Amino acid sequence: MSRCTIPIPSFIRPPSAIIVPSGNMVDVDIIVNKFVALWRIPFVRLKLPWTFLVLSIVGSLVKSTQLVPETYFSNSRNVLNMYFVKVSWGWTLLLLTPFIFLIYYKDSLTFALRRMSSLVVATAIWYTFTETFFYIEDATGTCHRDQVPHKEFTTKWRCRNAGGQWDGYDISGHSFILSYSALIIAEEMAPMATMERNRNIVLDLLYVSLNGIVFIWIWMFMCTSVYFHNFWQNGLGTVFGILAWFVTYRVWYPKPLSPGLPLKPTKQS
Repeated sequence: MSRCTIPIPSFIRPPSAIIVPSGNMVDVDIIVNKFVALWRIPFVRLKLPWTFLVLSIVGSLVKSTQLVPETYFSNSRNVLNMYFVKVSWGWTLLLLTPFIFLIYYKDSLTFALRRMSSLVVATAIWYTFTETFFYIEDATGTCHRDQVPHKEFTTKWRCRNAGGQWDGYDISGHSFILSYSALIIAEEMAPMATMERNRNIVLDLLYVSLNGIVFIWIWMFMCTSVYFHNFWQNGLGTVFGILAWFVTYRVWYPKPLSPGLPLKPTKQS
């Protein structure tokens, strides 16, 4: 007697039984390989901090000429600013958290968790710097409404809610977070250059997305330098972003008592 095979609906098949169309996998693989080749160029990764410094200086100098015409990106309500930059740290964590875990967990769950602790450190740095920038702006400013000072409003938030304008010293939080986020993403993506095997479609898609975010951050960083703040406000934000990356990834993380560097771990039992 022959057996009757009953087809199993796709929605109840185990993940291993779900086949991704080979054409899509090939397309993603090609994109991944192109990004890997790009980051293997020494100039691209090693000079990224200097790229942000140069963009900040040149962009601010161009802005000071007052010859730059208004464009879509000179409006702070553009799509990239509203839905990406203003929640940039959320995008960074959303993509980096699973990416780091998927790279390391098969070799060592302990090392994967250790590496993921770098995101806790980065979040603490992000929060500390941004809150410090807010404090400095509140501490150095006064509220004006119809060109009349209103000293009863002691914070930018209260001043603006009352319809006034705050004139505190505004270190560019965008310059800080965009440079810092792009630099740590570039560091964390580095293991993909040596992972010719043990990759999967989810890891590849996360890698492509992270590269996309980096390019958005660089573009919006340039727009910030050209259209917003002044030379020193942009410069300080950029320097602090680079400094935060340098102290962690170049000074602290190479040491034993740290989250460690994003390198491919050896297989542990």
